[in-house]
Amino acid sequence: MAAFLQMLHRRRTRNAAAAAVAAAAFLALAVVVAFSVLLATRNDVDIFSGVAAASSSSPDSSSGGCREMQALDGDGARCRYLRTHPPCAPEGYVDYLRLLYCGFGREPWLGYAALALWLLVLFYLLGDTASVYFCASLEGLSAVLRLPPAIAGVTLLSLGNGAPDVLSSVVAFAAGAGGGGGGGEDAGDVGLSGVLGGALFVSTVVAGVVAIVAARRGGGGPVIIERRGFVRDVCFLLVALCYLLAVLLTGAVTVWAAASFLSLYAGYVLLVWTSHCCATASDEDVEDTKQPASDLAAPLLLDDDASPPPPLPVSSKPTSAPRTFARRLVDLLHSPLYLPRRLTIPDIAAHRWSKPNAVASALLSPLLLAATTAPTTTTILSASLAGIILAATAAVTTDAASPPKSRSARLPWLAGGFLMSVLWSYVLARELVSLLVSIGVAAGVEAGVLGATVLAWGNSLGDLVADVALAMQRGGAGAQTAVAGCYAGPAFNTVVGLGLSLTVAAGARHPEPYVVPAAAAVYVAVGFLAAALVWAAVVLPARGMRLDAVLGVGLLVIYFVFLCVRLAILTPLP
Repeated sequence: MAAFLQMLHRRRTRNAAAAAVAAAAFLALAVVVAFSVLLATRNDVDIFSGVAAASSSSPDSSSGGCREMQALDGDGARCRYLRTHPPCAPEGYVDYLRLLYCGFGREPWLGYAALALWLLVLFYLLGDTASVYFCASLEGLSAVLRLPPAIAGVTLLSLGNGAPDVLSSVVAFAAGAGGGGGGGEDAGDVGLSGVLGGALFVSTVVAGVVAIVAARRGGGGPVIIERRGFVRDVCFLLVALCYLLAVLLTGAVTVWAAASFLSLYAGYVLLVWTSHCCATASDEDVEDTKQPASDLAAPLLLDDDASPPPPLPVSSKPTSAPRTFARRLVDLLHSPLYLPRRLTIPDIAAHRWSKPNAVASALLSPLLLAATTAPTTTTILSASLAGIILAATAAVTTDAASPPKSRSARLPWLAGGFLMSVLWSYVLARELVSLLVSIGVAAGVEAGVLGATVLAWGNSLGDLVADVALAMQRGGAGAQTAVAGCYAGPAFNTVVGLGLSLTVAAGARHPEPYVVPAAAAVYVAVGFLAAALVWAAVVLPARGMRLDAVLGVGLLVIYFVFLCVRLAILTPLP
């Protein structure tokens, strides 16, 4: 778990560069949107009608409506179709197809540029929310609740790593099961393809690059992977894939079958805890040795009840560094992306502590929760009253100099931060899925292709950068941690992400079963993921659990062949 915290800290050290890129994208997006507003005003277009239109859409609106629209000749005809028919993409806060065909009808390249820039911003916001707020809340909850290291590693900390993938999948399947919105089948395909594509990317490209980097990094000798944790994680993922394949072959899933698939992870948690306890009992010195993260034996929490609660991570950058004009400009451009979350997510991290922000988050978070879940007059008024009470309590009970220190005082703040970061991640994931499906419709590309590539890459590139950095800078221990994450992470995302998604979707259709949107490409992804796991399970033990180029190149070849096959079976929309 210490290795996980170091990897999380490494992500935070890249926040400045990521914020600069996001700020530049946001500035370019603002310029493009300014043109769109002028064009939309001239053409009398309402682009922010996705939610309202979706609520009045008929059950017959689906991806078939999108194909009917694409068959029309010219953006003008498609714009008239969108104005007179229910939306054919999942509901979001922006009707992207209407924005593209009506707002940018005369300048379509501006429309595609705006969608591409907004896609980058959404990826940044989703990843930044998870790494900065969500993971910080989970770390704090792990410490306050004194969870055993093994349980914390495979529950809260795995959830922190996989939050973007899990929430994107849940949102996509929820849109597919709703029945009222358009493009539901495409959204479900995005969710399924996104999780499987992400798991395949991490277990092939990320694991392959880490193996090659570890093999070429001289000076420390060969990197030997711990066998027990590796075999456990790979075998569990293979079992989960077999269960998922059975669901796909059946074609439909009930809420009980989906819940049983989700419960596989409870068995995995029990297995990890049992193996951890047995290893500790058999070797009293195991705590003095550095085990890889897959063994989940590194101590995360303080076990002494008399000891003070461990503080949340503190930035290592000096606070007295001079702020240049470029830095101030980046902060100014970044503020529209930063302030809404800062003022609505409770945050007691020591290096970000601000009593005014804490009071503001206590006031505004109930309002945001009510506005996004049940925006009625009664709930808004109730949320306003609750916010005033919470803000007054926060103003009286907190110190301006430092965040709450006692465990009982930290727990409500951490729970609130967890809840609001989940809410923000859900909202961003819903908008991301809606945008991806709309781009697929506009480009004439299957939504599943975007899920298996764009969505999977966007959610996994951070893992690639962090894991390669671990392998390069921390030597053998870092490489072992990175390889462990390449299999434990996809296991969590596949079982919990798809299991929770299928449970939500099947629950919405109960007592009728939920029809799983499984095309031929989904079976291809499952097959290649199983092939990658078998390759690693055979090559690593055969070569003495040593990371080398044979393992890495083989995994990269598997992913390259997958992309070729996936593109070969691509069927464009008519």
